[in-house]
Amino acid sequence: MNIFLAGATGVIGRRLVRLLRDAGHAVTGTSRSEEKAKALDVLGVRGVVVDVYDARALLKAMAGAYPDVVIHQLTDLPQSLAAGRPANFEGNARLRIEGTRNLMAAAAVVGARRVIAQSIAFIYADGPGARLETDPLDRNPARALTVGAVESLEQQTLGVPGIDGVILRYGRLYGPGTWYKTATGAGPLHVDASAQAALLAVTKGRGVYNIAEDDGAVSSEKAKRDLGFDASFRMR
Repeated sequence: MNIFLAGATGVIGRRLVRLLRDAGHAVTGTSRSEEKAKALDVLGVRGVVVDVYDARALLKAMAGAYPDVVIHQLTDLPQSLAAGRPANFEGNARLRIEGTRNLMAAAAVVGARRVIAQSIAFIYADGPGARLETDPLDRNPARALTVGAVESLEQQTLGVPGIDGVILRYGRLYGPGTWYKTATGAGPLHVDASAQAALLAVTKGRGVYNIAEDDGAVSSEKAKRDLGFDASFRMR
């Protein structure tokens, strides 16, 4: 299949590029950096420099990829988690809202059949048992920015007629390139397993899926059943 991977040089994207390539897909990956885009070419995929906020340039780049599937792995987060709240959570929220809007508009124009988008699994309201995809989200005003942006991303991804939307609600990432070396907090997820879940979603599933390890906080049974998700997956 032809895959347009937005965010191909991010912590998940770098792994996903290799998995998609090895599975035989033709990948066009985006970056905001010329240097990083050239590094994608070395990996055997087509790298393009594009800013997701430039709707016209994004459409041009996507049209050149003739994508069957668009994968949204864009984030705007710091490389490390310093003490206290990162300064640019606002940037990440904007990316989820405005960036997703531009990606979905372009995907509709070019005729993509499926869009897979990165979301998060640590947005649920407290409740008994492992959280399911149908459980209510956290309405604490302190989390309104993050939860509202996630809702916008998910609604936009699932709301375009003719496009099968897949939402991957990732747990708290750990592993190389992430904020944490080892599993930290409820519902952890190794970064390798997050990339593999996106690969699986290229050909399977529809709707919302929790993607996390089984620690009693979040249930990933739906993803295991529909996608074949395996939280123990590690890249070689």
